Amino acid sequence: MITNRPRGTLDIVPEESVRWQYVESVAREICRRYGYGEIRTPVFEHTELFRRSVGEFTDVVEKEMYTFDDRGGRSLTLRPEGTAPAARLYLEERLYAGAGPAKIYYLSWPIFRYERPQAGRLRQHHQFGVECFGSHDPAVDAEIIALAWDFLGALGLDGLVVGINSMGCAGCRTGYREALRAHFSGHLEEMCEDCRRRHAQNPLRLLDCKRESCAPFIATAPAIADHLCEDCRADFSLLREYLGVLGVDCRLDSSLVRGFDYYTGTVFEITHDALGAQDVVCGGGRYDGLVETLGGDPSPGVGFGLGIERLLLILEREDVRPPGPDPLDAYLVCMGAEARRHAVGLLHRLRAAGVAADMDYMDRSFRAQLRRADRYPARFALILGEEELAAGTITVKDLAGGAQRTVGVDEAVALLCAGPPPGEDE
Repeated sequence: MITNRPRGTLDIVPEESVRWQYVESVAREICRRYGYGEIRTPVFEHTELFRRSVGEFTDVVEKEMYTFDDRGGRSLTLRPEGTAPAARLYLEERLYAGAGPAKIYYLSWPIFRYERPQAGRLRQHHQFGVECFGSHDPAVDAEIIALAWDFLGALGLDGLVVGINSMGCAGCRTGYREALRAHFSGHLEEMCEDCRRRHAQNPLRLLDCKRESCAPFIATAPAIADHLCEDCRADFSLLREYLGVLGVDCRLDSSLVRGFDYYTGTVFEITHDALGAQDVVCGGGRYDGLVETLGGDPSPGVGFGLGIERLLLILEREDVRPPGPDPLDAYLVCMGAEARRHAVGLLHRLRAAGVAADMDYMDRSFRAQLRRADRYPARFALILGEEELAAGTITVKDLAGGAQRTVGVDEAVALLCAGPPPGEDE
């Protein structure tokens, strides 16, 4: 049926969009406090951007991207993640030319991945992400993790767990890859086809496999911590110290890797058990080689991404309710055609003065209009009938307390613009 939305997508109705707006407002406020500015990029990019950054042999590039040729024969891809476009913008818009570091965020970016839809995981979902380019300091890693932690806490979530690990630098990973190849070489016949291919192409991706048949061999794999160089070990130790200072409770997870090839050094995930096995709320880490991979001068980076749909699902399951929508200031209740004609002009006048107002457009009865005003909800009903028209007045009814008074139209507008309730008749 043509009226069905595509599988793996979501409609957001007005009642639900209030929750989105609340989450977005909290994200913007947290980013403001931390000194991060918003960016926006195209929803599609050149396919090569993701092949070079995310990795040729990752699941995202091999199986999940929405890729197409445009009319000029160029290969384009709907954005499957946010960091690579942010890095491309950092280079193209010369953000590196400032005093640095470049601290940026993006909010409610649509992300597209062709995967099996499930709770909190859609083919089109929306992401909140934060990136910082230009600094090697582990204090920036700690800041990024603390920002995510503070954001989730500000929404009212508790029971969160921060897992951290280090992927090491390029030198560390050379020896680690060989250790992984040696470990898995005796088990390949018992592992999935993807893992057998990854063993030759990119053994780090073996650790990211989610198949039960491969889990026992992954659980006994060598830990990257045993292969870190002195500098990486010192940076990771300093990060853990900073997180302690910031009051972020974290645990070492030596099996933690991220699914993209650009990660180096710090990787982290924040998890919550509300979604069962799919418990990752937020994930990210350091990607010091990404900008260079895209053709720029070496420039370190660190950041995270967080799925809005998944976050909203967790908030719902934990019964964490954002504030409801602000009520209307006024709802116009009209009796008769002449009153309606006057109400149209008054409604426009109120809105132009900054008053949130509405009126009936369904030819409801007087009582039905008052019920509608209550359900909206509105703070006041402005009642306009034959008597009010003849006298050039309007009746202002406080819908919470029931008090009402009749005043001039100009006085009613002034009272609503001023904010305090109009008061009760003597």
